[in-house]
Amino acid sequence: MTGGVLVVLPARFASTRLPGKPLLRETGKYLVQHTWESARKLTSATAVIVATDDERIAAAVRSFGGEVAMTSPACATGSDRVAEVARARGEELVVNLQADEPEFDADDVDRLVRAMAEEPSLPIGTLACVAEPGERERDSVVKVVCDRRGRALYFSRAPIPHHRDAGPEEAPTLRHVGVYVYRREALLEFQRLPQTPLERAEKLEQLRALEHGWSIRVVTGRRAPPGIDTAGDYAAFVRRASVSAAKPSS
Repeated sequence: MTGGVLVVLPARFASTRLPGKPLLRETGKYLVQHTWESARKLTSATAVIVATDDERIAAAVRSFGGEVAMTSPACATGSDRVAEVARARGEELVVNLQADEPEFDADDVDRLVRAMAEEPSLPIGTLACVAEPGERERDSVVKVVCDRRGRALYFSRAPIPHHRDAGPEEAPTLRHVGVYVYRREALLEFQRLPQTPLERAEKLEQLRALEHGWSIRVVTGRRAPPGIDTAGDYAAFVRRASVSAAKPSS
């Protein structure tokens, strides 16, 4: 792909509910290693880099042969960390993948990259999928509504769209999947934009782009990756990884 596609996995050691999460390795591999290996399978990726400010994570990444970029401890968000890496490189498209979500759908991410490559005027793209039963009401699940061209109209923790009348739902609830593809220059500019009222109200960084009049392309994928936020989530991942490892290769 012209211009190259940089995939960045921002990883931090601190976590309120699961400290040291990227370095958990009950499967025999670090969690960040699982994500790195999944990212390396993307057909669109021309480079995969783990971005961190923690030398323990950096050492682990180097131990399994991954490329790591040390970023500033002052980075407030994962996108800040991704932008710091992108600033020193020249790839046209930059993919922000969560380092603690190794079970993302690679086909969905590749489709998103292709969609961004086909529409050079778009600054940002992201993924969504149809929400599962019960997710609509949970404020931990971010929802998105789009126009007919697949551009985001709004993201919210509230249940949107609101179905005023009972009956069949013509507009399904879409769950936002936290994978982003940026044009490099757009990402660097985005980091310079001031925070906005809706961003602060919902605690959703992508609303900054919408409030500043940017378009965000939304590609609807097949599924959201299971989040790993608690010890129970990680235990469930270990069980799934064990089942997957036990399957004979075709």
